[in-house]
Amino acid sequence: MQQYIIRRLLLIIPTLIGVTVLIFLAMRVIPGDPLKSMAGETSLYVLSDEEYEKVRKSLGLHRPLVVQYADWVFDVARGDLGYSFWRTKEPISKTLIRRAPITFQIAIIAIVLSWIIGIPAGILCAMRRNSSADYSLRMLITFLMAIPNFWLALVFLLITVVFFQWRPPFEVTYLWTDPVRNLQMTIPPGVCLGLGMGSIIARMVRATFLEVLREDYVRTARSKGLKETLIVKRHVLRNAFLPVLTLTGLQLAALLGGTVAVERAFNIPGLGFSLVFAIIERDYMMIQNLVLLFGVCTIAVNFLTDILYGVIDPRIRFS
Repeated sequence: MQQYIIRRLLLIIPTLIGVTVLIFLAMRVIPGDPLKSMAGETSLYVLSDEEYEKVRKSLGLHRPLVVQYADWVFDVARGDLGYSFWRTKEPISKTLIRRAPITFQIAIIAIVLSWIIGIPAGILCAMRRNSSADYSLRMLITFLMAIPNFWLALVFLLITVVFFQWRPPFEVTYLWTDPVRNLQMTIPPGVCLGLGMGSIIARMVRATFLEVLREDYVRTARSKGLKETLIVKRHVLRNAFLPVLTLTGLQLAALLGGTVAVERAFNIPGLGFSLVFAIIERDYMMIQNLVLLFGVCTIAVNFLTDILYGVIDPRIRFS
């Protein structure tokens, strides 16, 4: 187990290097010059050619790409993420620290809610296969899977504002500052995301449960006279949970950068919201560091998922 963890940690290093290279090159390949956007023909102040080159040198954009990449990686390793092209008063690191807790909290709420909804619904559908409850829940699951998250968020806002005269707080409040106002701000988007994710998990749980219920060791347990609840608890639940764990890891990694539509609907300035505006503004430094943060979180989630495999299912050997 310890050797497996060490090997996995060592494999993270080349993976991170590959992620940084892809991010850096992608920012240089996409069309558009941020300096021309900031001080070009459509801006209030037009730079001359001499001033343009002077600004490029001050930002280090005139140096070879290899040198720029090395400087960026070393700065990130030191915790210096630089400054945004547009918002030079606040370092990027402070911007991420200020906005990351909200996005992480929304993602955690969505994951927890998806488990609360998806796992019991999937088990119920599998245990009562082809019954009226199974058909009804499957129709609801399909309906929730088909609804876009942003549409569900808009409907939620419309219902709460029109019928209950309630709207989420306009100011960003953290959990440790004002828990009540923070939960009022983060629970609605978490619910909108968790409903769709829970429907996917319910469908996965139903399929894996039906597959495990057909295994020989389940038939053997039934032939020995064990109760159905005991069979599900000891033999079925743990074996059917592995695909759900994999799906949850993928969903959590996708949520960190995929909450932009819901964040925009609820006017929450999270990480996904920041990424979209950075792309619109061609803010290379902000995009690079945001995508790198998403990549690091994805790698960390996949690593933890692999470790939990062995904890849940002792049959897995880390070889």
